[in-house]
Amino acid sequence: MRRHPRGGEAGGRQVSPSAKGAAVGRGIGIGLMYGLWKPRVLGAWRVPAAGPVILAVNHAHNLDGPMLMGTAPRPVHFLIKKEAFVGPLGPFLEGIGQVKVDRSSADRAAITGALGLLADGGVLGIFPEGSRGEGDFASLRAGLAYFAVRSGAPIVPVAVLGSNERSGRLIKGLPPLRSRVDVVFGDAFQAQEGVRSSDKGGGGRREGGSGRRTRRALDDATVRIQERLTAHLENARRLTGRSATLE
Repeated sequence: MRRHPRGGEAGGRQVSPSAKGAAVGRGIGIGLMYGLWKPRVLGAWRVPAAGPVILAVNHAHNLDGPMLMGTAPRPVHFLIKKEAFVGPLGPFLEGIGQVKVDRSSADRAAITGALGLLADGGVLGIFPEGSRGEGDFASLRAGLAYFAVRSGAPIVPVAVLGSNERSGRLIKGLPPLRSRVDVVFGDAFQAQEGVRSSDKGGGGRREGGSGRRTRRALDDATVRIQERLTAHLENARRLTGRSATLE
């Protein structure tokens, strides 16, 4: 894996997200998710087999990230809030290739690390709503558009449905053991119009030039992304016969 000298943590220690670690994390996720629940995965073939890609996931439950790690066809590096990196969980998350991000400011180390792993052809997982909520893509932060436009990587929308419909008896904060959780992958798309993906599965490129990164361009990309994510969520609900939130 190519090293990115500016990647890693602010404060001196340079850390690049580990591709091997993410592969280990995927193996752990497969064992836990399929061992404890019954994931039903639809459309995983829509994730490009190679090259950079961003998975944009709705976020209604803490289980959504691990569920995607265990059901995605490729290892995933998630942007995860720094508050989760506490105690022994911190070294574990770093060890499986996850990216710590400080949401209170423009975290340059996290940005550099995420763009670096995309440049290396990796898979970046993002909760575009910024934090756990209704899981309906109603409010998006600009981070997803920035990474998509800056890297040219295609976005694959992902809907995780059923993770928060009811609580289990043994552990109230988790779905009932052996219950079904649906993970629905949508068609890949580019954040900007006029950009097409590389024939070799690489990042997108604009006809006649690179993607624009002006504030207006990012705002337009955010609107386009939200429309595509919302449409995918509605389609996923129809396909599975369920909703993303509690009724």
